[in-house]
Amino acid sequence: MHTGRLVAIYVTPTAGAPMESRDAVDATAGGGLTGDRYGAAVGTYSGQRRPDHERGVTLIAAEAVAAAAAEAQIPLDPSETRRNLVVAGIDPADLDAGVGRELRIGPVVLRGTDLADPCTHLERLTRPGVRVALLGRGGLRCEIVTGGRLTVGDEITLPY
Repeated sequence: MHTGRLVAIYVTPTAGAPMESRDAVDATAGGGLTGDRYGAAVGTYSGQRRPDHERGVTLIAAEAVAAAAAEAQIPLDPSETRRNLVVAGIDPADLDAGVGRELRIGPVVLRGTDLADPCTHLERLTRPGVRVALLGRGGLRCEIVTGGRLTVGDEITLPY
């Protein structure tokens, strides 16, 4: 079993808008995060490639963001990854192994649906080099199985 902490929460109400930091947010089972574009089915990729409920929330390891920035020698704030939840203390490889598995953050149960590989849209919203820097460490897309309130500081538990 692996444990860590939720260190940041980000949402944005519309596609392409800057991510907004939150101390807490409600996660809706079978949906998304309150105030986020994918919860409202208005994200850039809503209705494409996979059902929106399978992309209700995205996670990334703070360690992966720091490594990407250091290796690429570019500034990269975790909010610029456009992932909703930033966790720390979890090996990024362990997070990536969550596809098809359940994990828990505070009272919320998530099921990993696929890896959140970075795309050219992300690079257009940030700066050159971000996509390549995050290749292989873009995080995990998840479906919300059991909803509840997520709060910065919540424990994340990977039972695998």
